[in-house]
Amino acid sequence: MMRCSITRRSSFDAESERQALIAGLLAPHAAIPPKYFYDELGCLLYAAICSLPEYYLTRAEASIFTRNRDDIASAIGSGKQMVDLGAGDCRKAAEWFHILQPGRYFAVDMAEVHLGHSLGRLAEEFPDMEMTGIILDIARGLALDSDLERRPVTFFYPGSSIGNFTPKAALQLLGQIRLHCQPPGSGLLIGVDTKKDAARLDVAYADPLGITAAFNLNTLNHVNRLIGSDFRVDDFRHVGFYHEVMGRVEMHLEARRDCTAHIDGRVREFAAGERIHTENSWKYARHEFEALLQQAGFNSVRCWQDDAGDFCVFYAA
Repeated sequence: MMRCSITRRSSFDAESERQALIAGLLAPHAAIPPKYFYDELGCLLYAAICSLPEYYLTRAEASIFTRNRDDIASAIGSGKQMVDLGAGDCRKAAEWFHILQPGRYFAVDMAEVHLGHSLGRLAEEFPDMEMTGIILDIARGLALDSDLERRPVTFFYPGSSIGNFTPKAALQLLGQIRLHCQPPGSGLLIGVDTKKDAARLDVAYADPLGITAAFNLNTLNHVNRLIGSDFRVDDFRHVGFYHEVMGRVEMHLEARRDCTAHIDGRVREFAAGERIHTENSWKYARHEFEALLQQAGFNSVRCWQDDAGDFCVFYAA
């Protein structure tokens, strides 16, 4: 018998989110938060990005998991609650079910429709596992106290999504996870992309097929639906590059020509070459992220890497 439910833990209202999005677009340096990548089409495009040869992150992390699965599972232990942050299609977490045998699975994401479909498929494959989808913007806090039982829990945060947070915000999030990991035997399994040659990072975020460009540009369609604006996708181009001084990849939408968009009854003019900032993805040397975990209060940290050193998987307890 399938046991699957969806619950909302959003600690904000739609109108305040709408106004924040409008304010970001009307600001002198326009910006759209990366959470607006993930409408239904955006989720599908991101899945396609993960299959691109240039996007090494998914393959590097998968190789670490495959090669070290028994060792990692031994460090984690079995039968615990499992919280999948940014769950998406839930496939990465599902690959651990047989060996970790979680007593209950929580899939946390903002894309409610996509998450519902994903959990439905997963519940058919694992009908005896209790599953809960939690609609939550983790950038605004981990409101999970009413969901988690006071027993060991494993947090799972793969894919280097932690890189979308500034180092300060990443530390705050890790600290919140640590608070939920107070029951003995709890911990965090997290994937982290490492600093490397700028050319490799540039092509990973601006692939020749243009899938990443479509993913970025689709944000404008999503924004139009949310706030009633009239951005024209063909007025903009995708720009992605590694900023070595900042240690992060940046993604922008750059105006191809002078253009305008109507936003909440106001006209926003964009000069040719002006950019809308849509994402940062911070990269970390191994020792930098180990230090961040320790600052967050984790006492025991283990790390696994691929042969090339492209990616790190940490288990922190």
